[in-house]
Order: sequence, then C-alpha cells, then structure tokens
Amino acid sequence: MSDERRAQLAESLAAVEARVERACAAAGRARDEVRLLAVTKTFPAEDAALLTDLGLTDLAENRDQEAAAKAADVARLRPDAKVRWHMVGRLQRNKARSVAAWAAEVQSVDSLRLAEALAKATLEREVPLDVLLQASLDGDPGRGGCPLPELAQLADRVARAGGLRLRGLMAVAPLGADPAAAFETLAGAAERLRKRHPGATEISAGMSGDLETAITHGSTCVRVGTALLGGRGLASP
Repeated sequence: MSDERRAQLAESLAAVEARVERACAAAGRARDEVRLLAVTKTFPAEDAALLTDLGLTDLAENRDQEAAAKAADVARLRPDAKVRWHMVGRLQRNKARSVAAWAAEVQSVDSLRLAEALAKATLEREVPLDVLLQASLDGDPGRGGCPLPELAQLADRVARAGGLRLRGLMAVAPLGADPAAAFETLAGAAERLRKRHPGATEISAGMSGDLETAITHGSTCVRVGTALLGGRGLASP
C-alpha cells in the first residue's frame, strides 16, 4: 500500500508543482519565490513521511493535539528528514507551550494575548519561533484573524518579543467572496507592515482552490492539502 500511496502523492505533487510554476510564470515571478506548504491535517503520519521522501519538508497542521503526536511519529519514521512544522489553525493560549515545542512557525497569531502566551512559551526554545499574523479579511470573528486596523499594534508586540520572529501575514479568502479582491487587500496590508517591519516579507495565502490567484497578488507561501493528499475523511479524534 505504501508504494501505491507514494505513487499517488508523487502524481499529485507533480500536478500542484505544475500549477505553481504556471502561476509564477504568468505573474512574472520566479518559482523559488513561493513556498509549497503541505497541509497534512487528518492524514496519517505515514503520508507526511512519504511527502518528505518526495522532497516536501514544510508540513502544516491546524490542531495541536493531532500535530504534536504526528510530529513525533514522523521524526520516528524519518529521523533524517529536516521537517519544518507549521501551525496554521486557530490557536488557544493554553496550547502555546505545546505548539512551541513542535512548531517552527505559527501562522495564525491574531491577538495580543496569544502573542504574549507564545512569547512566554519560547523560553524553552533554542531558536526563535517564526510568527505570521493572521489578518481578517472579512471581519468574521468566528473564522479568526486580527482586524486590519489592529495589525500594526499586534506586529509591534510580536517584534518586541525576544523569542518571536515576525515574518509576515497569513489570511484565508472570505467564503463566497472574490479571492482576487481579498488577496489584493492582503497585499496592501503586507506592504504597510513591511514599512514598519522590513523583515516581515512573507505572505501566506492561497490554498488548493485559489493558489493561482494568491500568487498573482504576491503570495510567498501556498497552503495545499486536498490537491496533494486527496479529500479529507472524518477529523482525527
């Protein structure tokens, strides 16, 4: 089964890579300007391990409980793989310490209180925790994200924290809205952020259904799950 699954993943990866390459070419951008982040949520550690065999070492999860166990399993299955785990889901403050133990980057920081919790949690780390601020493009508190007018204050707080390294912005296109307009708004917010914090150059935007549009509007990281791994079943317990 692992050989069959490896072949499936290799075929999917080739198709996604072709999409990214075409989108970069159409936007007049170099392929190496855009990272491909494999979102492995609800899929087993064995799938994540196979992705590392295919050269994908940036892996993402959206739930701490699933991610902590999966990161440990992948480390056991592929001890030589230099995996960078990314937290891309909504994060509760009481999970900050656990996330800081397995994640190289948290892309979903959307409040001062969460930033402070993560800063405290990094005291046990040897290297800073990379942080992207999640920007709300629709103002819906149920979907997470920091309102655009509050991004500057949040960015300043993260930048002052010794254990955190501000890398840029992340966002999800609003449901039912034009992703081009949403990503254009995000690009403007990212430009304003860079004026205050020149090192915050990352824009994490675009998923399986809209990665081309995101790349057109400057995304430097696309988060792809379904197009790589297939349709998701029931969430892990």
